[in-house]
Amino acid sequence: MLLSFWLPADWGAIFLPSTPILEIVVRGSVIYLVLFFGLRFLLKREAAGIRLTDLLVVVLIADAVQNGMAGEYTAVPDALVLAATIVGWSMLLSFVSYRFPRVRRVIEPQPLLLIKDGRLLPKNAASELLTRDEIMGQLRAQGVERIEDVKEAYMESNGIITAIPREKQGEPKQQPNDAVR
Repeated sequence: MLLSFWLPADWGAIFLPSTPILEIVVRGSVIYLVLFFGLRFLLKREAAGIRLTDLLVVVLIADAVQNGMAGEYTAVPDALVLAATIVGWSMLLSFVSYRFPRVRRVIEPQPLLLIKDGRLLPKNAASELLTRDEIMGQLRAQGVERIEDVKEAYMESNGIITAIPREKQGEPKQQPNDAVR
């Protein structure tokens, strides 16, 4: 009696897929690709330091595996096949992006110019829903006090704003070969 409490009566429900494998792969592929391209074109700004594909993998695997672990409606192999499908798409998109520059432009957003010659480009900032305060916060983190001190600033594909400072008048222009010895 005590043993039946700890051991399930139907091992097949745990270890045999309850859904056809191809259906799981197709469902996982459709969800992953719809979310990827939806987020890619709606939100060019990503969480700084984390790529969109990485974020999707973490969220979708967490959901897929949770269902398999909890045993609510699917067997363990269902969750594993779905997790493998999600990881597979992430790896494939990363490989394709790395290998084919033309495809990279679709998969990864291009840097967006936000500041040019000390002037904020409001249309570009608005396209990413960035306020002047948000931009200034990232500039201050790089030691820039005023927008006017920036030659160019870009929002990179990872969501971080990078700035090229203007040359200050009276300072000699340092050449790349002027190494400190």
